[in-house]
Amino acid sequence: MTTETVAASRWLPLAARVMIAAIFLLAGINKIADPASTIGYIESVGLPAPTLALWGAIIVEVLGALALIAGFKTRITAFALAAFSLVTAVVFHNQIGDPTQFVMFFKNIAIAGGLLQIAAFGPGALSIDRG
Repeated sequence: MTTETVAASRWLPLAARVMIAAIFLLAGINKIADPASTIGYIESVGLPAPTLALWGAIIVEVLGALALIAGFKTRITAFALAAFSLVTAVVFHNQIGDPTQFVMFFKNIAIAGGLLQIAAFGPGALSIDRG
């Protein structure tokens, strides 16, 4: 292996975890900053207990993102975030005749795919779990 290959194999998994976690961290922070909008959106799809759902989503997104970035319980975290992404796609973005919802639905599917890659191959060397 070349020095570049070794360096890439150490840093790329961390970069991937940070990039994929960013969307969850930002979404969680946005929900904290404007809970009323999220509660309204949850109500609009008919889910019960919208305030509880809001706080559940915030916990999953923020704690999941931080754990993923740190590489802590990475495989379990990646599976949980993948499941969250799939459920969110089905519940909130199921109007795939709408071009925006079509993109949002498949964005969530793609994110779940990336997370399953992390679950399958582990967090890499630069993590609390250390590969």
